[in-house]
Amino acid sequence: MRSRTATWFECKIRYEKVTEDGLQRKVNENYVVDALSFSEAETRVTEEMSSYISGEFEVADIKKAAYKEVFFTDDNIADKWYKAKLQFITIDEKTEKEKRSTVNYLVQAGSMNGAMKNIDEVMGGTMIDYVVSSVAETTLMDVYEYGKKNDKPEYEQQ
Repeated sequence: MRSRTATWFECKIRYEKVTEDGLQRKVNENYVVDALSFSEAETRVTEEMSSYISGEFEVADIKKAAYKEVFFTDDNIADKWYKAKLQFITIDEKTEKEKRSTVNYLVQAGSMNGAMKNIDEVMGGTMIDYVVSSVAETTLMDVYEYGKKNDKPEYEQQ
């Protein structure tokens, strides 16, 4: 397991896909890219998708993701993405009351139980008390991060 903190953008791609029964139909698929701006996110997702999609496609929507950190696994059966909401528990020193702060994560796993296991694996190495308040499967197809293949930001190339 490894985690990566960055600015993530969720991108919706619309294109015509040949279904299993041989018919063509328009589909929307969601992807996540690591980028510094909306325009860079559009450029990156267009570059990534052009190698997988033959024909025309459009970037139908881009929005900033509600999470800053993604948990990746090298497990081959981990083909799904889960949004996890964790609450970190701290004690206010003045009032001695419990305070909870909520943080969202994106977790790669093969099942809901696998997502919980991966969260515990990453968070178990920290000293922070936490509660997993929700885990939900997403419709994300894939996550593209910098540092994979040769896709460093332009300012890092040279």
